[in-house]
Amino acid sequence: MLYDKDIREPLFDFLDDLYPKNRIIEEKKMGRSRADVVMVTPETVYGIEIKSDADSYARLKRQIRDYDYYYDCNYVVVGTTHAHHISEHVPKWWGIITVELEEEHPDFYVLRKPERNPKLNWEKKMSMIWRPELAHIQELNNMPKYKEKSKKFVIEKILEKVPEETLQLQVCEELFQRDYTEIEGIIREYRRN
Repeated sequence: MLYDKDIREPLFDFLDDLYPKNRIIEEKKMGRSRADVVMVTPETVYGIEIKSDADSYARLKRQIRDYDYYYDCNYVVVGTTHAHHISEHVPKWWGIITVELEEEHPDFYVLRKPERNPKLNWEKKMSMIWRPELAHIQELNNMPKYKEKSKKFVIEKILEKVPEETLQLQVCEELFQRDYTEIEGIIREYRRN
């Protein structure tokens, strides 16, 4: 039986092989749920839900809804307990990765590749971007600063003015460059200016 803790680190190695340029963000809050893993590549933000052999489907319906609001593509990673029935529980555009113990080590297999998520909500996706990162996106697109306006207002203006193809790459780049060790200073500096 594989537990979340048995799956997580080996999964990151597997994802590194599948997506050589990626950044992993763990335990990201989204709506009323929490994404186990968010993986950013140069062009796509993936949400990844881990369902170990010890997990149930009790919260999966709500989790699916939240993942679909926030991420370009989604994966579910399942142990052997769920491997045969998971496709009945996730939308057809979700990718499925199965994991089983092979000679005492987790062995991963892509059962189904993810497709673009048709339910993505750009406002929700943009809410993941910190205010200084939004300011950088505004600067890249020659937009006013809207310093006294709310984050929601700024997001709406960006969505109004920046083509999705451009914004997609800029959001991925901001998430790639995000530095969790320096965020306090970055936010303090942003508020000062």
